[in-house]
Amino acid sequence: MNKLLLFAVVVFSLSSCDLFTKKKNTAGPDDKQQMMDADRAFSKLSEEKGMKNAFLEYIDSNGVLLRPNQMPVLGADAIDYLIQQNDSSYTLKWAPQRGFVAQSGDLGYTYGLFQLQSKVKDTTIFGTYVSIWKKQSDGSWKFVLDSGNDGVGEPQ
Repeated sequence: MNKLLLFAVVVFSLSSCDLFTKKKNTAGPDDKQQMMDADRAFSKLSEEKGMKNAFLEYIDSNGVLLRPNQMPVLGADAIDYLIQQNDSSYTLKWAPQRGFVAQSGDLGYTYGLFQLQSKVKDTTIFGTYVSIWKKQSDGSWKFVLDSGNDGVGEPQ
């Protein structure tokens, strides 16, 4: 009887253990493609509806913006910062060159080239960017960190 009771306790303990009940997350073959597609859709929305709308749509609630000559802008402050932006005088677009997804399948990054085109004067600024992405509970991707640098390059 004691052996049966011990066996029952061990089985119950193991069955409630995270090791046996939780499925381990691993990156699937489509995760990288979905993240890259999210970055492309993010750029397309920026071109069509403006940078502000696109960034507000794709930022994670804990997202961080790294901007020149500023301290990092975090979470709700980043969202407030974006809301205050006036993007009516320019169009921002970009193209991811590469992306990588962590083995866990829930974090990744893209980098590429951006183009900022003025609508009021004949000026275009080119540069590079990096975005770190987090897979959301619904399977979509939102960025958790965004940064860019002026420089040479033109999105394709």
